Amino acid sequence: MTASRRMRKLLTTTAAALLLSVAGAGLAAPASGAPAAGSGAVQPVRAAPAFNAGGIWYIHQTNATVRVNLTQDGSGNLFGTVTSGNTSGTLESGGYVDGEKIYFVVSWNHGPRGRYTGERGPDRRLSGITSDLNNPNSQATWRSDRTF
Repeated sequence: MTASRRMRKLLTTTAAALLLSVAGAGLAAPASGAPAAGSGAVQPVRAAPAFNAGGIWYIHQTNATVRVNLTQDGSGNLFGTVTSGNTSGTLESGGYVDGEKIYFVVSWNHGPRGRYTGERGPDRRLSGITSDLNNPNSQATWRSDRTF
């Protein structure tokens, strides 16, 4: 084999290896039980997070004050805990920041499940509505104490 052919083969092999390493996970088979691409499962398209809601901050509701302790990943997914007086709760999976909007559900230790929806306003504070998913007539407005 000539040096020129060996070089071409090496470059082709290197390019293929690079392509596979970049594509990596996209070429792997889906995990057991996960829907395969094209299976009809529709995933909502979310905007890139415009702010990071991570950290400790307070929500002032019309009926309570809630201490929030959140972590936000690079995709805008939210995880964390909340407290209000002697009551505590944990964010259910599925909370997120979507562009200027925020959404999460808290499972409170005494039973209610509070859905929080809101958005960042021109003053850079978050505000919105919370409702008890177990009792939809129970609602309150809320506003963050800090800016984002």
